Amino acid sequence: MSQTTTHTADVADPEKRPITQASLNDDVLKMISLPGKIWWAAFLFDLAVLACALVAVRNLIVHGWGVSGFMRPVMWAVDITNFVFWVGIAHCGTLVSAVLFLFRSHFRRAVYRIAEAMTVFGVLTAAMFPAIHTGRPWFDYWLFPYPNQRQLWTNVRSPLEWDVFAVNTYLTVSSIFFLVGLIPDVAAVRDRAKNPIMKLIYTLLSFGWTGANYQWKHFYGAYLFFAALATPLVFSVHSVVSWDFAMSQTPGWHSTLFAPYFVAGAIFSGVAMVINLLIPIRKVFKLEHIVTLDHMEKLAKLVLLTSTMVGYSYLTEFFMAWYGPSNAERDVFWFRATGHYWWAFWTMFSCNVIFPLILWFKPIRRNMTVMFFLCILVNVGMWFERFVIIVTSLTRSFNPATWFYYRMSLTEVMLIVGSFAWFFMFFLIFVRVLPAFSIAEIKETLPMPRRRDHA
Repeated sequence: MSQTTTHTADVADPEKRPITQASLNDDVLKMISLPGKIWWAAFLFDLAVLACALVAVRNLIVHGWGVSGFMRPVMWAVDITNFVFWVGIAHCGTLVSAVLFLFRSHFRRAVYRIAEAMTVFGVLTAAMFPAIHTGRPWFDYWLFPYPNQRQLWTNVRSPLEWDVFAVNTYLTVSSIFFLVGLIPDVAAVRDRAKNPIMKLIYTLLSFGWTGANYQWKHFYGAYLFFAALATPLVFSVHSVVSWDFAMSQTPGWHSTLFAPYFVAGAIFSGVAMVINLLIPIRKVFKLEHIVTLDHMEKLAKLVLLTSTMVGYSYLTEFFMAWYGPSNAERDVFWFRATGHYWWAFWTMFSCNVIFPLILWFKPIRRNMTVMFFLCILVNVGMWFERFVIIVTSLTRSFNPATWFYYRMSLTEVMLIVGSFAWFFMFFLIFVRVLPAFSIAEIKETLPMPRRRDHA
């Protein structure tokens, strides 16, 4: 009697639902079906917000940057803030997938596909803002060093040109890494597809996968190679982005701390975004038995670790400014905390350092409602971190005659909101056309199926 009761309770508890080789396919592939009402509502709302953002972009292109709050010396404001923020978001995918794969961290298997997709979509979102920021996006092809008849080549010595190569390299490697990992799971979707057009698309994406032993051997070899190739990119690409600031003499930017500081912040915001994406998915599609509280708790610990690193970087910056020889540097950091932008600084510090301290408590780490809103605050804080670094340093440079108080315009606000709409548009399409979780790798953690005893 007690055994029956326990079994029933286990099945009723979403966390304890049994996972078998056959049920795993059904649980993951049920997401790839006709869109439901919740999906359509989210997608249409997203498109409406994106349409408003496109109106703002059109306004910028037609009327110029005069419709924004830009004014010398603050010429890097919302656009570059968004660029650095979304590049940081994109870094977590490679960390969770490649780095943890090399270290054989098994908890990544249930969450890394979402992180990889987030990487690709984050880079696509970040790439828009340098193009918009140039003011004449139809001339952006000048950024690429191609042979031409005008004898005009890009200035490869410019730090901004480093971003072009770094981000494009990161996008290429991350996309290939993402597509290679999808091959076995896309083959499973191909075998179940009924629409002839979709079946053809899945057939092309599966590259003739049949599950033969030699294919698995080559698959793991290729995946290991791209994991090893992508791992240095986690640290190098965002380091290159930080050098856009560190190579200048502007107070608040000229620091050797920026490379590890930006990498830690990128991982911090990226993991928080992964949690924000996983919590609704596991709830809406009833996948709590696949993405368990243990998985979410480990991600929460990673958020806590990177929050500590980011907080240490904040304090180190102030320490170096206070005891350093530069009066301008000291003035900039004092201005950040007490000047016109004090609200942005303390929002950044509270969301990134103070609020994550509650993650020391295990009940908080296993409370998905609290985790969801906390990770939203983390991403708010990380956006403000980029804002504080860029705007306060440019506002309070060496020459007091150039000091200027920057105010964000409505057009720029729509660009910020539109970037999130652009990102979620890709993500909503992804969860409906491709497996959001790795069937092949999760099956490695399950017991092998056995023949039923017919005696």
